[in-house]
Amino acid sequence: MRIGIDVRCFAQGKNTGVEEYTRNALIAILEMDHDNEYVLFFNAWHKQKIDFSWIVQYKNVIIKQFAIPNKLLNLSLWLLHYPKLDKLCGGVDLFFMPNNNFCALSDDVIFLLNVHDLSFEHYKNSLSFKRRLWHFFVNPRFLVKRAQHIFAVSKATKIDLCETYGVVDTKVSSILNGMTSVVGKYNRNNIDLVSLKEKYSLPYRFILYFGTIEPRKNIINIIKAFDDLHSRDKSINHKLVIAGACGWKGEKIFKAVSNAKYSKDIIVIEDIPENEKEMLYTLSSIFIYPSFFEGFGFPPLEAIACSVPTITSNTTSLPEVVKDKAIMVNPMRSDEIVEALMTIIVDKNFQEQLIQNSKDYALEFNWKIFARKFKKVLSSYQEV
Repeated sequence: MRIGIDVRCFAQGKNTGVEEYTRNALIAILEMDHDNEYVLFFNAWHKQKIDFSWIVQYKNVIIKQFAIPNKLLNLSLWLLHYPKLDKLCGGVDLFFMPNNNFCALSDDVIFLLNVHDLSFEHYKNSLSFKRRLWHFFVNPRFLVKRAQHIFAVSKATKIDLCETYGVVDTKVSSILNGMTSVVGKYNRNNIDLVSLKEKYSLPYRFILYFGTIEPRKNIINIIKAFDDLHSRDKSINHKLVIAGACGWKGEKIFKAVSNAKYSKDIIVIEDIPENEKEMLYTLSSIFIYPSFFEGFGFPPLEAIACSVPTITSNTTSLPEVVKDKAIMVNPMRSDEIVEALMTIIVDKNFQEQLIQNSKDYALEFNWKIFARKFKKVLSSYQEV
């Protein structure tokens, strides 16, 4: 079977969640499947220095690279349903898209789609007008309808697909993501951690939020809880570190930081390099991620992998991801966030128990599980 895979997400040159998912899923598939031929569809108008060296070792892979202006390609795919992406790949039997994007395929091509979440349906106000327009024209509802089979990154996302788009349950496979490159390889005495601590003037004890700096991640409630925590117990000397790339309406977060009662104890670090992420987790005393909506949610799992006591939301996919390895709170209740922080800070036995309970947990998230399911789905179409 000849299989096309859309890898346009690599054109941004960023290590986004979609990019990381695509790379890890693709490597797992190719490690397991040596029989089928894979054609990777890539397009970038401006010549990007994209490193595809990680894929060269696989002999059953061809990369089809194009330099069509993206706006022109997207307009043509949306308006004319042309060119057919399978034809640009030289003809394929099946086409897999790891994320929503503009797409046009021949009628006889089997289409598999991965869905990360439907946050764009439930939190429209958390997206810029440009991103809302992009989703409107991409039309995820149509992609879901066109797909013969859909992969969802969690049971929560599968349920959401079925309820929001009316997808038949049997059409969707829920498979939790595998682990990222964050595996807990550092200890706090590592010399690299000392250098990072000095680079960002980090305190000895701090509560960490790491992720996109935007209202949907509920950072304003973190700031409120941090103020309440210090007002309740003056002896607590933990500071708060908010780290990550600034997202839509990120200025609201910066305003909340400047207006906070204990703003002098809040540190904001934007655009953390990928190679510093795991070290930052390891340095932190507590990790907090009370996001309103997540299709999967890597940051809490990464913190758990680094043996950091973790607090996250009891909503959407997060309970499914962290299970009993973290404290879960109602993200709408800042008082619950305060209680969770107090419990970890005051009760050292509970803190240690949480860390011990989490050891090696992240190893259960393996990309081979996805690859096996993907190959099983492929086999069902090869038998037809």
